[in-house]
Amino acid sequence: MDAFYASVEQLDHPELKGKPLAVGGSEKRGVVSAASYEARKFGVRSAMSGMAAKRNCPDLLFVPPRFDRYKEISVQIRKIFYDYTDLVEPLSLDEAYLDVTQNKKGNPSASLIAQEIRQRIFDEIGLTASAGISINKFIAKVASDYNKPNGQKTVNPEEVLPFLEGLDVKSFYGVGKVTKKKMYALGIYTGADLKEKSEAFLSTNFGKSGRYYYAIVRGIHNSPVQPDRERKSLAAERTFRENIASEIYMVERLQSIAEELERRLKRNKVSGRTVTLKIKYSDFTLQTRSKTLPYFVHNAAILLETAKELLYQERMKNSVRLLGISLSNLNTGKEKKKKNDAVEIIQLKFDF
Repeated sequence: MDAFYASVEQLDHPELKGKPLAVGGSEKRGVVSAASYEARKFGVRSAMSGMAAKRNCPDLLFVPPRFDRYKEISVQIRKIFYDYTDLVEPLSLDEAYLDVTQNKKGNPSASLIAQEIRQRIFDEIGLTASAGISINKFIAKVASDYNKPNGQKTVNPEEVLPFLEGLDVKSFYGVGKVTKKKMYALGIYTGADLKEKSEAFLSTNFGKSGRYYYAIVRGIHNSPVQPDRERKSLAAERTFRENIASEIYMVERLQSIAEELERRLKRNKVSGRTVTLKIKYSDFTLQTRSKTLPYFVHNAAILLETAKELLYQERMKNSVRLLGISLSNLNTGKEKKKKNDAVEIIQLKFDF
């Protein structure tokens, strides 16, 4: 979806259309969750502090996030997906992979299916979406960003290698800011540059990821669309209006965070064993502390006690601007019916 959270806010509040908008944060505190395209022109991005966003765009408007509403819209969008295929792998509320090799419409063109789905989302919901269509998930993902917003890009089999070779490596899914800088320092600026490097060279410089980079630049990515992919963790966190230095106040905030996490766990009918405390300091450095329990939990009281234990594990380095609790090692590992291993190649997928 195109700037999903911000687009939903502009859909529900027409007076915000055409204006630079940030969901989450404020001009004094907090972090931007999403930015409208009008705001992105000024360099406003998700994960940017509200203060920096306002500095970049003085006319920026802030609205609080409404995750229940975004989830409601997301469910409507997925219902459209299922009219075409049951092989849908959601990545988040606003993004999913669809395998349309064999689809319910009997349409042999994935590009036409993508176009039809995008049109239906616009006609039935009022939002725009972008799509990437290609031979595997990696290339579809990269292609989905190519003609944003409200566009699509098809990379046919014979076009895969030229397409990847011509891209800046920063466009490769899985290459973040740190990796991009390291690649640039090694003289790797494009897919063509990356393809020249041996697997041994990439493994030496990028560890286990080296083999991944070696494969993807050659168009190799064998991960199938997984419609029953299990959730790995659930979390809740809060960014505070003012930095907190007192551990007593931190415990008070952790109680409400634990209660929110309990609600999410119950809503998803899961429990977990590994509790992780997330701490973001006033200088924006991030620290996590984890503990694995001998039993599954979802109760707020146990989550809070474990988070307190982790909080007191060592002294705070600075005042704190954000606290979060997550629970992983979830009990969602029920035996799944084994996939049919006879099909190894999925020919056509696209990504929203």
